[in-house]
Amino acid sequence: MNSARQTAFLALRDIDRRDSYTDIALDRVLEKSDLKGSDREAALRDRGLVTELVYGIVRRQRTLDTLIEQLSQKPIGKQPPDLRRILQIGLYQLRYLDQIPDSAAVNTSVDLAKSNGLKGLSGVVNGILRQYLRLSENNQDPLILPDQLIPKLGIFYSFPDWIISLFLEQFGQTETELLCQYFNQTPTIDIRVNILKTNLETVEKAFQDNQIEVSRLTGFPQALRLIKGTRAIHKLPGFNEGWWTVQDASTQLVSHLLDPQPKEVIIDACAAPGGKTTHIAELMGDQGTIWACDRTASRLKKLDTTRERLGINSIQTLVGDSREFKQFANLGDRVLVDAPCSGLGTLHRNPDLRWRQTPDKIQELTQLQGELLAQAASWVKPQGSLVYGTCTLNFQENQAVIQTFLENHPHWRICPLPAFLPQSFLENNKQWIQILPHRQKMDGFFIVKLEQDREN
Repeated sequence: MNSARQTAFLALRDIDRRDSYTDIALDRVLEKSDLKGSDREAALRDRGLVTELVYGIVRRQRTLDTLIEQLSQKPIGKQPPDLRRILQIGLYQLRYLDQIPDSAAVNTSVDLAKSNGLKGLSGVVNGILRQYLRLSENNQDPLILPDQLIPKLGIFYSFPDWIISLFLEQFGQTETELLCQYFNQTPTIDIRVNILKTNLETVEKAFQDNQIEVSRLTGFPQALRLIKGTRAIHKLPGFNEGWWTVQDASTQLVSHLLDPQPKEVIIDACAAPGGKTTHIAELMGDQGTIWACDRTASRLKKLDTTRERLGINSIQTLVGDSREFKQFANLGDRVLVDAPCSGLGTLHRNPDLRWRQTPDKIQELTQLQGELLAQAASWVKPQGSLVYGTCTLNFQENQAVIQTFLENHPHWRICPLPAFLPQSFLENNKQWIQILPHRQKMDGFFIVKLEQDREN
């Protein structure tokens, strides 16, 4: 298992030295690792431990860093950055992983220091981790928290204070703590069955025949959730055949609410990497025209790759800023604005976001969202409709954007939501869908459907 911890250390060091995102650093290191032995089960366990350590430490780094500072006799900030990462690896195992013996967590962390040029600091690693254990054995939490609510929750759950403050303002303390707990868990993986090629029953059986446990999700006719026996995505049954693609259940609701019909013209203003775009094509029976727009060419290439694997022909891509596209005026039967956002509904899946996102960036995003929505509205035919969605839980990027749009576009209105939607997904006013991850056990999402007032 020590090779797994060394691999995790290398991924964390890659994050520090190259400012890499967690998934990119992890993929890069795993590709070069020696965790591919003949013992397949052992290799899977090792890769699973590496993934847990890297993602978990990035999520929990405020808590871990606070512990390190409180347990160390000298300021760790003056020591090499690699020491902090090695201590995080040890403390994460002691605090959050029940299956790792305490002695293994301590001894392998000391070995990490010795084998990575920090032999002279191996005693520091040993001392801090054993001090943590001594305090824990006396039924004392080694983590000392401040009295003030916001930093107390921020340190305990490992979030920046501004996110805690935002959640408290919108949801209150109980919901905020439940939300933070959910975001610190390993995310589930949902897939969307490609009904152009197969059906739910066939994919379900193929997984079960390969000892992969899946479950259906009530209200989601194309969704399966992977439970046990998973492996690399591209090695799962039916992937190469285009039977399915990965897509969280909450985002599958977006296309169902859009309700595309065969032979229609659909415009997706922010299409890449293409999960919703390809879903729209499936719901249309691949009959009609879908314009997939995005300003990043490399991300649209990912859409093309997925489209080809799924066997979809109705999608045409267009690179550029959707705010500048005038050629779509009054062309779309239905338009989708899956707007760039802060991603605060996916913090379990994207652990970097809690540390990289800032209130200033969100302010810039709200302006972009409003501009995209206003431009996309000009693309809708008089009898058409528009769906706006984000994967954030921030009122300013969701309800406030819609309210501003309606104030500036009085001939538009919010459409009533269809009856098939689970009531738990709807806010009290029943005007929009608000998925809260800790309640619905899926990514956070906000979705609203708009149309022009037909009386004018």
